[in-house]
Amino acid sequence: MSEATTRNERRVLVAVDEGEESMYALSWSLKNIIFQNSSDTLILLYVKPPHAVYSPLDSTARIDHPETPGYLFLSDVSAAIEKYGQEVADCVLEKAKKLCKDFQNVKVETRVEIGDPRDVICDMSQKLGADLLIMGSHGYGVVKRAFLGSVSNYCSQNVKCPILIVKKPKPSAGAGK
Repeated sequence: MSEATTRNERRVLVAVDEGEESMYALSWSLKNIIFQNSSDTLILLYVKPPHAVYSPLDSTARIDHPETPGYLFLSDVSAAIEKYGQEVADCVLEKAKKLCKDFQNVKVETRVEIGDPRDVICDMSQKLGADLLIMGSHGYGVVKRAFLGSVSNYCSQNVKCPILIVKKPKPSAGAGK
């Protein structure tokens, strides 16, 4: 394959979630990175949180006492949680695909994976052969980032391909007046 052909066939991975920041990053990248006449492949990745593992006993139960049996998570409750999680993923990806509708030559793929977003995004960027990873930033301050962690910061340190972190501008103080 020639260098010119390779340059026009990029695989761009965009991490999307429920937040405005990821949709802004996708929208920004469509205006500034993805070109209408390119033959890029845009991969929209949504990462669902890992399935919760619940102990069959809650903190009030005792294994050796039959009168305080604890609670099991019923299978229909688990199924409802799983269904809701899939509906959220579908909704987010549908919204993201609508943003991409004007780019006829760009191939859009979607992926839903399960796990810690930090690890999954880094792993999928390598497994999918991404030439570029694009993601939004929540813009947490130092304290929040220390306690909550930053997916974009983790990915910037661990992903093997180039990464573009798009920060949504904060509204100016005069906006809305």
